[in-house]
Amino acid sequence: MPPLRTSKTTFVAMTNRLATNVRLVPLASEDRDQFIRDNQKSFNYGALEEFGRRDDHFEEDGEIISRETIEKAIDGGEAYRIMLDDEKVGGLVIRTNGERGELELLFVAPNAHNKGVGRAAWFEVEKLRPDVKIWETHTPYFETRNIHFYVNRLGFRIVEFFNARHPDPNDPDVGDGSDQDGMFRFEKIIGR
Repeated sequence: MPPLRTSKTTFVAMTNRLATNVRLVPLASEDRDQFIRDNQKSFNYGALEEFGRRDDHFEEDGEIISRETIEKAIDGGEAYRIMLDDEKVGGLVIRTNGERGELELLFVAPNAHNKGVGRAAWFEVEKLRPDVKIWETHTPYFETRNIHFYVNRLGFRIVEFFNARHPDPNDPDVGDGSDQDGMFRFEKIIGR
């Protein structure tokens, strides 16, 4: 009996599954504060707990992502709760302008990881905004889980790496050599 082959087959089946009972619900104003806290909890989990401490770039005391950053994203875009059945398991914020769109934030609660929730939520975004042909997002260089997710699960491509030698012209704090060590920019061209 070849246990290695069985394990590999099981792993492939698990990584290819897609939660089918995921939907996006516009963020309700009375849920805004909880959305922010859930986002911060998920980001802290990813950076500080999941694989051991990988990041200490706190935007505010004890938070990898600040309330201000999240509020700015919500106020400048469209915010949605990610629902798995009837449970709030994450959220996302997008911003669109014609054929271009940006994924500002996407988070999934740690207890809903590895269930295909993030992937299913993204496909709901693509259905929600079929007019968008080019999507963009960013993630820090050390967020290997996010890089894997965007590239291998969603079909984004890394198109730029902001760092001390190549700062982000739209965000002077990214790649300036001070508090950010590097940030990837991703694009997904729909239909390619």
